Amino acid sequence: MKRNLIVATLVIFAFSSVFLLSSCAKKKVVAEEKEVTAAPKEEAKVEEEKPAEVEVAKEAKEPEEKKVEEVRVEKPEVLEEAKKEAVEEKVWEDTRGLRFEAEAVYFDFDKSFIRAEYRPVLAKKAEFLKDNPDIIVRIEGNCDERGTNEYNLALGERRADSAKRFFISLGISPDRIETISYGEERPLSVGHNEDSWSQNRRDDFVIVKK
Repeated sequence: MKRNLIVATLVIFAFSSVFLLSSCAKKKVVAEEKEVTAAPKEEAKVEEEKPAEVEVAKEAKEPEEKKVEEVRVEKPEVLEEAKKEAVEEKVWEDTRGLRFEAEAVYFDFDKSFIRAEYRPVLAKKAEFLKDNPDIIVRIEGNCDERGTNEYNLALGERRADSAKRFFISLGISPDRIETISYGEERPLSVGHNEDSWSQNRRDDFVIVKK
């Protein structure tokens, strides 16, 4: 009978151990399940916060993009304005250059001194030369048909020299001034009267180097 009691005790102890182990395992599994189910919540929280961060970064970036866009819009206008100013300046310089060459200085018969009415014309030409120090000018002396070829060549040279001396007196370097006489060889008017002759007694001005 004592033996049966011992066996019964062992059986009860064995069942108790199995029950306890089963209970612990169950608790462990439940705990692990809780941890596993908790993890996605954290990830979901991170995912929820992420768009907010992206939105903030996007808002911070928008002013920079807007600024770049403004520069892109303004830049062509600035370039266009600079181009316009450059063109206007070139046209202005070209106009002065054309005027420099177009305006002649005229002389009295058999004279080579600069008449008072043409001194302002030469003064403007001198200003143009001062503003454009790289320019070299050629002064061409001309005469009407009266007189010998030799005499008219010499008279044409004196007329060119008169204009050259006038430029030098206004500060233009003589190295920038060339002179030549064509005498009666290049008349503007081919008539044989005073109206034609008065147009042929002149100094012409040519820009030879820029």
